Order: sequence, then C-alpha cells, then structure tokens
Amino acid sequence: MPLPVLTDPGTASRMRVLPRQSEKSVATSRAQCLPGVLAALLAWCSLVSTLGCDLERRKSDAELGLTAQQAAGRRIYQDRCERCHEPYSTKDKKGPGLEGLFKHPYLRVSGLPANDERVSDIIRHGRKDMPGYGQVLTAQQMADLLAYLDTL
Repeated sequence: MPLPVLTDPGTASRMRVLPRQSEKSVATSRAQCLPGVLAALLAWCSLVSTLGCDLERRKSDAELGLTAQQAAGRRIYQDRCERCHEPYSTKDKKGPGLEGLFKHPYLRVSGLPANDERVSDIIRHGRKDMPGYGQVLTAQQMADLLAYLDTL
C-alpha cells in the first residue's frame, strides 16, 4: 500500500502509525464486545418496557362509546387539557387526574361540588397554575367538553 503524500512537513510529526490488525484479531475484538452490546441492548429493552407499563394504546371514540358531542369534547380536551390532566387516571400531572370527575359529590382538590356549573367555572376562570379558557372556548365547545368530562 503506498504511503500518503504529505504537503505539510509538520503533519508527519503529528501522525501516528497504528499497527495493522489481522482479520483474526478484529474478529476476536468484535466477539469480546458482543456481550457488552447485548447487555446494553437488554438493559435498554428493560427500561423501555418498565417505562411503558403506564402507557396503553389510546382507544378510539367508538371503542369508548362516545357520542358525536362527547367526541368533539375529547378533541378539545386533547388540545387544551391533556398536557396537564390525565383523563383516565387519578394520577396527577401538573394538575389532578380527572378519572371519575363527576362520580364523587365533591372535586378532589378544591372540595367544590362536582357538577357542571362548578367545573365550567374552573375551566372558564382557571385556578392557581391553570389558565382560564373563558375567552377561548365557545359555549358549544364548553358544552362538548363537559359532555366528554362526564364520561371519565
């Protein structure tokens, strides 16, 4: 194999000549790395499966048995609310999870009555870290959203 032609005389002093490995030693090196690669891959798969335990496939509107109004409310919820509120869980994100929102007489965090009037007030005016959507949602969108929240 011909040597490269150097145009800069200072380059030769900075170059290091590496010994050429035989094909057998390259194969041996790869075989020695394989257990480490497999262990890393196994650890990654374990991490992904552990993190994925709380995740489940998002059900369609039909699978949830939603009416057209509830489905419209679900789209509003996904656009405006879901980043802070879990719909099918009581786990908190930034705000409380909303599963069973209207199934109890009082709201879990505020203690206010769990009814359309109180919930729509909260949505319209907001709370501590929650913005109000009174200037954003139309009356129909609010009705659609409340219809969806009633399914949780």
